[in-house]
Amino acid sequence: MSDIKQKRLEGIIRKNLSEIIQFDVKDPNIGFVTITDVKVTRDHSYATVYVTFIGATNRKEAIASLERAKGFIRSELSQRLDIRRCPDLIFKIDTAEDNARHIEEIIEEIHRNDQNTQENEE
Repeated sequence: MSDIKQKRLEGIIRKNLSEIIQFDVKDPNIGFVTITDVKVTRDHSYATVYVTFIGATNRKEAIASLERAKGFIRSELSQRLDIRRCPDLIFKIDTAEDNARHIEEIIEEIHRNDQNTQENEE
């Protein structure tokens, strides 16, 4: 399968999963979920779904709730997709936002230390 078709399939899965989780999954532990990315293996066996949670106090509980609803989510997804085999879903917490926030904090700390050093030299 070409990369363009692969990306298109990942986008379709991402859109449909967002709708299924938002409107059809009725678990209050999940809260508001944003699907940031979907990566499908070449043979369509697995789809790694990267998620972030807004409003969920416990991310581990929220991801466990998604895992419990995985069968329902996958069956709903298979009804919406026009492919022979629906991939098995693997939910992972997207840490990109946390990493970016941590890098920004480090940069701010460096700037504060640099300013303090300059003030002390004067």
